[in-house]
Amino acid sequence: MKLFTSRRPAPAATSPSAPVDRRSLVVGAGVAGAAAIGAAALHRGAVEAPVEAAPAAAAGEEGYRLTPHVLRYYETTRA
Repeated sequence: MKLFTSRRPAPAATSPSAPVDRRSLVVGAGVAGAAAIGAAALHRGAVEAPVEAAPAAAAGEEGYRLTPHVLRYYETTRA
């Protein structure tokens, strides 16, 4: 009993398919990077409850004030 064998050689890889593979790799890397940035942004949004603002300073006092803007900055620097 003789098994069927093809006498034609296997088709060689053509050069036009190589850039498509590289292109899909680059696109995939971009999608993975965007997903990582999105995950980091979602994680940052789920930080613990915001700190309450400090009581207002007495009239006429100047110096450091813990404003909502400063609190937001502190939230963004947490690791």
